[in-house]
Amino acid sequence: MKYLLFLLLLSATTAIAQPIDTATVSQAQKLIGLSFTEAEKDSMTGWLSVYRDEYKKLHQQPTPNNLAYPFAFHPAPPGYKIPTKQLPVSWNIPTNMALPANRNELAFYSIPQLASLIKNKKITSLELTQFFLNRLKKWGDTLECVITITEELALQQAREADAEISKGRWRGPLHGIPYGLKDLFAVKGYKTTWGSAPYKDQVTDEDAFVYTQLKKAGAVLVAKLTLGELANNDLWFGGRTRNPWDLTRGSSGSSAGSASATAAGLVSYAIGTETWGSIVTPTHRCGATGLRPTFGSVSRSGAMVLSWSLDKAGPICRSAEDAAIVFYYLKGTDGKDASAVQRAFNYTGKADLKKLRIGYAGNYFNKLSKESMQWSVLKKFRELGANLKEVQFPDSAIYTYNMIGITISAEAAAAFDELTRSNRDDLIRRQDKNFWPNTFRMARFIPAVEYINANRHRSVLIEQLNAFMKDYDVIITPSFVDNQMAITNLTGHPVVVMPIGFTTDTHLPNSITLIGNLYDEATLLAVAKVFQDATDHNKKHPPMFR
Repeated sequence: MKYLLFLLLLSATTAIAQPIDTATVSQAQKLIGLSFTEAEKDSMTGWLSVYRDEYKKLHQQPTPNNLAYPFAFHPAPPGYKIPTKQLPVSWNIPTNMALPANRNELAFYSIPQLASLIKNKKITSLELTQFFLNRLKKWGDTLECVITITEELALQQAREADAEISKGRWRGPLHGIPYGLKDLFAVKGYKTTWGSAPYKDQVTDEDAFVYTQLKKAGAVLVAKLTLGELANNDLWFGGRTRNPWDLTRGSSGSSAGSASATAAGLVSYAIGTETWGSIVTPTHRCGATGLRPTFGSVSRSGAMVLSWSLDKAGPICRSAEDAAIVFYYLKGTDGKDASAVQRAFNYTGKADLKKLRIGYAGNYFNKLSKESMQWSVLKKFRELGANLKEVQFPDSAIYTYNMIGITISAEAAAAFDELTRSNRDDLIRRQDKNFWPNTFRMARFIPAVEYINANRHRSVLIEQLNAFMKDYDVIITPSFVDNQMAITNLTGHPVVVMPIGFTTDTHLPNSITLIGNLYDEATLLAVAKVFQDATDHNKKHPPMFR
């Protein structure tokens, strides 16, 4: 009886609304690759009008970016047990660290070096904070990498750190050390602009989980850094974030300011995010070291949503060891992010390359010239004792269509539904067909059936890649060949991206990517550390900013 009343109500609603006819269905079916008979089209029209009216009611409800999505994506395949037993981690903090004669060198000191200076009272957090604030003020406009300098907050947090340390309470290696935060994380009392003109005056009365975690560790926030508008590329409402190695070029994005400021020594490290390349790409371009953690390792509460099933937060640093330290304090969940989990990170910083199962993606490397510096990385790993095995990274055999494009477009359009409906998307600087306003509009025509089925096939992709990865601890691959980045973002696997030298044509940094197993960032970062301890690529810094 209730169902009959529902049908009558819907029929009445349909009669009042402007009808959808068979000609409308004929045009619409072209978008989904199906063909219906005239009778089938006629059967649909009434109900399509009903649904359209229900959509109107839905659209009357507020749909802000932070409206929760009740479905959680988890990258672990069936039967996978997430490691949760956290063992004590001992950080190698130097005991006899001295202040440099040239104070500018502090800009490129590692986290352990800075931690030693602060812990042993060779410098105060306040002095170090003022040092980095001065660098941000001097170079921030040059690099166009800063949205807000959080000076008042930074000085307060630095004084609090000094007071605690003077009483013998040292929280750990991040205590009192200044850092930068990508400006899609909310911090109470400060604007959170998302790098985009429609939101450039937005103030969110919330502290993001990422900021809260670092605050607990005693870290000092000195700046909110640029990102390409709504987390895409390096163009933001105030300019274009510059590459510190060549100011005529952009830093790429979307964690543009995080990578640029870190590489230039304006902050000791920064936090970025990735949906599809937003940690990897600017890290590569600016010569930094970035960790894209296993999906779900860090709660994204208080952060701008682009894609619920793909967004990840991670550190951008100048070494793998620094990234390990930051990630240790960053990981976790506050229960506000349905996809975030509590997991262990049992990092030792040690890796016996002779015993580890390390492969390299031959199908990717063989597309590069034998003179390319990526091949020299393999040579160095062999010199360090690694018994490398050439493997065929599963690519086109398991990734047969643009699964990630469908997923990001549909989720991002939902996240920014109000922006599209209000026409405030016209305020975004880029209005070309390859940028967000057009993507959000086009995504309205992605059928829910196709989006759901793409994610069902994604579960197969997860099983296939995990079946491949189970035989290896680390896979070495060029950062930008074929579909590796799309695949590993979809499956949630962690990667480390690190510099390996400079290109001969542009003289810009080049990189290599290490892929690890789910939740095994400890091995991944330790292997990267072995390489960096034996080379000097990550110890080179842009001349202008030394």
